[in-house]
Amino acid sequence: MNIATIFQAIATIVWIGFIAVLALTFVRVGRGQATRGFTSLVIILLVSAILLTTVGAGLVFLQADQYGVVISAFQPNGYRTQPLGPGLHWIIPFFENVKSYSVARQTYTMATSVGEGQVQGDDSIEARTKDGQQVYIDASVIYAIDPAKLINLHITWQDRYQDNVVRPVVRAAIRDAVAQYGVEEIVSTKRTELETNISDAIQRGLQNNNLVMSDFLLRNIRFSDQYAQAVEQKQIAEQQALQAKLVVEQKKQEAEQARQVAQGQADAAVIAAKGAADARVIQAQAEAQANTVLNQSLTTQLLQYQYIIKLAPNVQTIFVPSGNQFILPLPNTTTPPQ
Repeated sequence: MNIATIFQAIATIVWIGFIAVLALTFVRVGRGQATRGFTSLVIILLVSAILLTTVGAGLVFLQADQYGVVISAFQPNGYRTQPLGPGLHWIIPFFENVKSYSVARQTYTMATSVGEGQVQGDDSIEARTKDGQQVYIDASVIYAIDPAKLINLHITWQDRYQDNVVRPVVRAAIRDAVAQYGVEEIVSTKRTELETNISDAIQRGLQNNNLVMSDFLLRNIRFSDQYAQAVEQKQIAEQQALQAKLVVEQKKQEAEQARQVAQGQADAAVIAAKGAADARVIQAQAEAQANTVLNQSLTTQLLQYQYIIKLAPNVQTIFVPSGNQFILPLPNTTTPPQ
C-alpha cells in the first residue's frame, strides 16, 4: 500500500465519520437537544475530509515497473508531454489523472498447443514456402514498452497494442520470411537464417510502434500431414540406400582382405621357394668345396687302405695268388695326359 492509497483510505474514513456525525446532529435537532459541539465536529470532519480527498486525489504513486501518462485539462493537447516515472508524484486534483503502463517485459506466444498461448486453441502461424509447401510455426516474442515513447503509444494504441501491434507484426514477419525459403532449407541449412530474418523484421515493426523487442523464439515448425508422410518415406528410402551402400562397402572390404591374404600367401611361397633354391645352391657350393678339399687330400696309399677296409670289413685272412700283389686291381688314381 502506497501513501496515496493511505490518504484515500483515511479520507474515506473521515467522510464516513462526517456523515455519521451529521446524521446524529440532525437527530438531536429533531429532538430539540443541544448541538453546539456536534456542529463544530461536523465542520472539522467536513474540512478534513475535503482536504484529505484533495491530497489523495493529487498524489500518484507508480511502482518500479510503471510509467504514467498524465491526462490534463490544463494542457492544450489534453496531456502532459513527459510521462511520469516510478515513485510518488503530485498532479492537480480533479483536473488531472494518470494512465499507468507497465514497462516490464511481456511474452506473447502463438502455439499449436491449447492453453499455451494468449489465444485459446490452435494459434500457430500458417505460412507457405516459396515452393508452395504449407508449414505451421509456433513462436514467442518477448517485448516491452519503450518508456521514452510512452506518450506516442498512448495516443496511438492505448491498451490495444498487444492485439493491434504485437500479434499482427509477428504473424506478418513470419509469413513474409517463410515465403523466401524452400521447405528443405527451412528444416535444414537455413533455419538459423530464417529465425534471424524474422527477428529483424519484428524488431523493426515493433520499434515503429513505440515498442522494444527483447527476443524472438522460433519454437517449432510443423508440416502438413501429406508432406510429413513424404518426408518420412524419403528418410526410410535414404536409410535403406545407406544400408545397401554399407553392405557394398563391407563386401569390398572383405574382397580386398581376401586379395591381401592371397597376395601374402603367394609372396610367402615365392620367398620360400627362393630360400630353398638359395639353400640348394649354398649346399652344392659347400659340397663342391668339400670335394675339392677331399681330392687334394687323397694319396695312393690312402686309397689302397680305404679300398681294403671297404672291401671286406669282416675278413680276417686274405689269400693272394703268387706273383700278384692284390686280389683285385686297385683303382687308377693317375690322371691321363691331356
